[in-house]
Amino acid sequence: MNGLDWAVLIGYFAVMVAIGVWSHKRVDNVSDFFTAGGKMPWWLSGISHHMSGYSAVMFTGYAGIAYTYGVTSFVTWSFPIALGIAIGSKLFAPRINRLRSRLHVASPLEYLKNRYDLKTQQALAWSGMLLKIVDVGAKWAAIATLLSVFTGISLNQGILITGAITAIYCTIGGLWADALTELGQFIIQLLAGVAMFVAVAVRLDDHGGFFGVWDSPELQGHEKPLVGPYGTVFLLAFLFIKLFEYNGGMLNQAQRYMATRNAYEAERSARLSAILWLVWPLVLFFPMWMSPLLVESQKPDGSDSYALMTEQLLPHGLLGLVIVGFFSHTMAMCSSDANAIAAVFTRDCAPVIWARARTWNQGQGLRVARIATVVFLGLSMAAATQVNSPAFKDIITVVIKWVAGLMGPMAIPMMLGLLRAFRRSGPTAALVSWSMGLLAFWLVNYPINWNVEGGVPLQYQVSVPLAVSLVLYVLVGYIKPEDTPERLALIEKINTDGDGAAAAAIPTPAGPADGAVRTTLKE
Repeated sequence: MNGLDWAVLIGYFAVMVAIGVWSHKRVDNVSDFFTAGGKMPWWLSGISHHMSGYSAVMFTGYAGIAYTYGVTSFVTWSFPIALGIAIGSKLFAPRINRLRSRLHVASPLEYLKNRYDLKTQQALAWSGMLLKIVDVGAKWAAIATLLSVFTGISLNQGILITGAITAIYCTIGGLWADALTELGQFIIQLLAGVAMFVAVAVRLDDHGGFFGVWDSPELQGHEKPLVGPYGTVFLLAFLFIKLFEYNGGMLNQAQRYMATRNAYEAERSARLSAILWLVWPLVLFFPMWMSPLLVESQKPDGSDSYALMTEQLLPHGLLGLVIVGFFSHTMAMCSSDANAIAAVFTRDCAPVIWARARTWNQGQGLRVARIATVVFLGLSMAAATQVNSPAFKDIITVVIKWVAGLMGPMAIPMMLGLLRAFRRSGPTAALVSWSMGLLAFWLVNYPINWNVEGGVPLQYQVSVPLAVSLVLYVLVGYIKPEDTPERLALIEKINTDGDGAAAAAIPTPAGPADGAVRTTLKE
């Protein structure tokens, strides 16, 4: 990097902070901070939803997969995400929007207290926050790794710089700041991605041209969609996982649906995000697929290949723009996660563990929300320093194994609880599903993995916990139905638009309810 690259990077940071300061004017209460007051246009929500699913892991971990295996990086990652969001645009997006518009909640998990009970809500809230600390920690480590390649600064210094900048703008401006910065980051990503695509395409004339390049020995087998550990079982498991994760299971995407004006706009938002996930990653991945022709990775997993390629191919100024693109991905995801977790703590956890929190006025709640955002970012930055340790291992292991494997047990009760088809499943089903899914993750990834020659295949490490949670959630619901009138009324509110007249058609409970929640629902 030279002075021009540094100027681009510093200018980017300044614009992000300025957007946060401007967004501060739009935040008057907790609802504005966490859900943009339900006033976000569908197209901004869709772009924000798309951007909040990226991070620099794509340019490190997935760049390594592309370097080693080729097009499977797209087939087993962004394609199942696009398909999952497309399915979720009908199945989940409208219902999640109604959590805000009809139940008047500001956290995606806030409705669980009435859908199940307080114990279930707290179990999912606390475990979800802990998982997000690890998840976001991996993202900080990814961007710090890239920054160290270009600037030579240490991993911890890179974590501190990116985390501090993100903390400023997302703490000041809340979800509005997240969405507006993500719009700017999308534009930057567009320019940087096209620049890299063109730079690589120009170099392909020496290797057989745009179409003949696949015959090169360096790309042998790279055109195959499913190779290595990324086979059919992995693809199907990942599709199922991403159906839940990217439609709200990881919380930050749920906020984008909640932020739109109504259920129809939430659906449009999801469709736009799905289209972007299907088309745009092809532009970003193509240079990664070609990287074995142009650079020789210095790391066994190939995670430095994209960074090395940008240094080699791009002039100064454009190099700075691509580096800004790396930052934009990571800061978009981490800031959205921070806002989501702050919502969960402020709305779901604090009132349970601290009596004073139940009487906060709007100003006090907003201050606590901002403090919670900073605390979460600080904890995730601390976790980032432990990536590559014996406990967490490399970045892609954290993202694929830990996050994908643990997300299912936490998302199943939250997401399926929205649907009429699972109305029989109550707090018992939710807690059994959650706890046994976590136990399955531990067994598959540790005791069983240690005793199987060559270890348990990756596709089973990530899919077994989700499968266990899903089966138990449905099975326990049929064995012990807990569809009380109160829970059925809530489900109807989530599944119908209008003034609630449709609630008159609430079905009769399947059986006696044990421990039913009698909380009065607010209109």
